[in-house]
Amino acid sequence: MLILAIDTSAVASAALVADDAPESVIASFSTEDTRTHAEVLVPGIEKLLAGAGLTGNDLDAIVTGVGPGPFTGLRSGIVTARTLAFAWGKPLYGVMSLDAIALEVAESTDAAPAFIIATDARRKEVYWARYSLADGQLPKLLDGPHVGFAGDLPDLPVYGAGAGLYADDVDAVAEFSTRQPEALSLGQFALARLESGEQLLDSTPLYLRESDAQVPGPRKRAL
Repeated sequence: MLILAIDTSAVASAALVADDAPESVIASFSTEDTRTHAEVLVPGIEKLLAGAGLTGNDLDAIVTGVGPGPFTGLRSGIVTARTLAFAWGKPLYGVMSLDAIALEVAESTDAAPAFIIATDARRKEVYWARYSLADGQLPKLLDGPHVGFAGDLPDLPVYGAGAGLYADDVDAVAEFSTRQPEALSLGQFALARLESGEQLLDSTPLYLRESDAQVPGPRKRAL
């Protein structure tokens, strides 16, 4: 199975993953900038496919991270994924973006049996979710996603860029303190779940709060 994975919940990223590739990875890219998604995503996908000698017709499915994430950035990835799925006639699946970091935690050598993934939600808040691990299994989502203050998180080890930002308020795991969700781990997580027969989400975004940009209401006429 060949999947194009896309995530723009934090950085802009895309990856090609397949069940017959070494460690399931064919190619991937990720930016460091969290504000240039629209400019870099489609050219990046074009380069990924061309570099692998593939076209959209070769794909079996497209997977998009559905957040949580800031309104504008998250929308860029989901709209791109929906457009490509429609144009190429491919099934489209959604994966909660925090699952990408949870998979990386599960694959680390000293992962805690229960933990929190937290990313930057701006406004001095974090997006977060709670997971558990069992030997040989994918991380299991127990609670979330939510948005809130780091100091209010459950008393568990916290992984992800949100932990790094508020290390004084949480039990931050240092080696994961800058991690953002990326399409490579997201695609690997989706591939594993699809191969095990599990259901994925649709592409409905998990904004958790409204956009900062609001349409002005009608002006009141002066009396």
